[in-house]
Amino acid sequence: MTVAKVHQVLAAGPTLSFEFWPPRDEQRFSRVLEELAALRPHFVSVTYGAAGSTRERTHDLVTDLRAASLLPVAHVCCAAHRRDELVGLLHRYRHDGIENILALRGDPPLSAGGALPEGDLRYAVELVELVRAVGDFSVGVAAHPEGHPDCDGDLEVDLDHAAAKLYAADYAITQFFFRVEDYLRLVEGLSARGVDKPVVPGIMPIDRIGQVSRMAEMSGATLPPELAARLDAAAHDADEVRRIGIDVATELAQKLQAEDVPGLHFYTMNRSASVLAVCANLGLAPGRRA
Repeated sequence: MTVAKVHQVLAAGPTLSFEFWPPRDEQRFSRVLEELAALRPHFVSVTYGAAGSTRERTHDLVTDLRAASLLPVAHVCCAAHRRDELVGLLHRYRHDGIENILALRGDPPLSAGGALPEGDLRYAVELVELVRAVGDFSVGVAAHPEGHPDCDGDLEVDLDHAAAKLYAADYAITQFFFRVEDYLRLVEGLSARGVDKPVVPGIMPIDRIGQVSRMAEMSGATLPPELAARLDAAAHDADEVRRIGIDVATELAQKLQAEDVPGLHFYTMNRSASVLAVCANLGLAPGRRA
């Protein structure tokens, strides 16, 4: 495949992209990947487990996706890592032809009781600088439309940190959210601070109530009261929960497209049905670009 950098792809027009994690069920994931690859995503990203718990599996999936002619973005987290470990990992990606990195601080492992393990780098912006020093990567970072979970509700200070991080990087992908206003506030706040690099909105179609609740708590996302009420009323009907999730994600994506966002990034949870349904609602058929 022709190697490309994500920031160059974003500059060419609106993108469609997906996030995966290293699967435990390879056969099932192969089916999911085949179905979503038919939508010809512009790039796909692969998560990196807390404290490097999936380091090898992440690397293997990233290189497999490249071999399958997809454009992969490797998540790299600096929490609980020594600098030399990170440098070695980045050199390994360069050797394997991977040119796109999503630089993240990382989350504490469940075994740490919420505490972030020590490492040589404390913040994602430090990792961005390290990635730049190692090689000519395209570097993305995370952004939080409702504020980082550690910002203690001070959204202005959070925007200052986000702007500094994105200034050093090439683009950002947001955590999932449910209100277009939160995304617009983030982008406008960054622009007011002189940062106008692409911020790709992240969308997660709700598939299971328990899962989205856990992930929302970890990421700082908020379920709007009216959506929470709809989900509670459908809690004993899994099909209805999925239908609500598809409808809500479709409506959000349409509102975002009306705002000329640089792309749509779907958190797939390694499942395809809901993402395919949303993309169909948006007129994105297999074999057709966003």
